Amino acid sequence: MSDIKIACPKCEWEPSATDLWVCTCDHRWNTFDTAARCPNCNKQWKDTQCLACHKYAPHLDWYRGLDEALRKELAAIILREKVNID
Repeated sequence: MSDIKIACPKCEWEPSATDLWVCTCDHRWNTFDTAARCPNCNKQWKDTQCLACHKYAPHLDWYRGLDEALRKELAAIILREKVNID
């Protein structure tokens, strides 16, 4: 999954590990550490606001290369299952 990059789908800004988002419960954390779930109140955010352009986009749209990474992971799971069955 190292091929996955994170960038705003609206302006291409790439957040760093030190960038923080604020939940409605006032907790601050990096939303990409938890797949957009607040570790304080467990609120799951569907959309993520860009800290650069301030526009919202679906959280999953921020992940570049996710489709290919998931395809490879699924193929590996299927291969393991076939090995275990035979």
